Amino acid sequence: MLSLFRKLMPREDRFFDLFEQHSRTVVGAAEALQSLLAGGPDMEEHCNRIVELEDKADDITREVLLAVRRSFITPFDRGDIKDLIQSMDDAIDMMHKTVKTIRLYEQTSFQPGMQEMGAAVVKAAHLVAEAIPLLDKVGVHAGRLTSIAEEVTRVEGRSDELHDQGLKDLFRQYGKTDPMAYIIGSEIYGELEKVVDRFEDVANEISGIVIENV
Repeated sequence: MLSLFRKLMPREDRFFDLFEQHSRTVVGAAEALQSLLAGGPDMEEHCNRIVELEDKADDITREVLLAVRRSFITPFDRGDIKDLIQSMDDAIDMMHKTVKTIRLYEQTSFQPGMQEMGAAVVKAAHLVAEAIPLLDKVGVHAGRLTSIAEEVTRVEGRSDELHDQGLKDLFRQYGKTDPMAYIIGSEIYGELEKVVDRFEDVANEISGIVIENV
């Protein structure tokens, strides 16, 4: 009965606009992170861009959470809305943390494996950005949403491999000659892995919404 009532009532479609806005900030930050990991003279500009977008994403997240409290009818479960937007926000927060580490240790060059992980972050961000608008009609797009979630999981698996290989390469290069370089490099690798992990969390939230609403 409640399900029928919800279908008959007008939905708060503004949630989807906010989700899409947030996903665009995440994509922008991911692309800036990839550019940052390429090194070069514009690194500070890329760092500033990520910080700027993380602030914007926080504002959108607060707006979503406020809308959850104020809206009588929501497009799907309130807890799912909260978990989805917060998992997306965790991804860009982790990018910001990576920037802080890079600035703290004044890194200006990055291992090839780190750059490949940057590409993985971009791929995961674009997959999530593709999925978000499809949630407006979960039943119609259930198959594609499931495929996207599976693809994000594969990206995360590949990222784990890059992380492990990167640590091995760092140890071979610096383990006996420059322990600090190894420590700094391993910290950056670890944070990049956590960025991709957060995208897997988003994919899991999307999968859960599909299961509950189809």
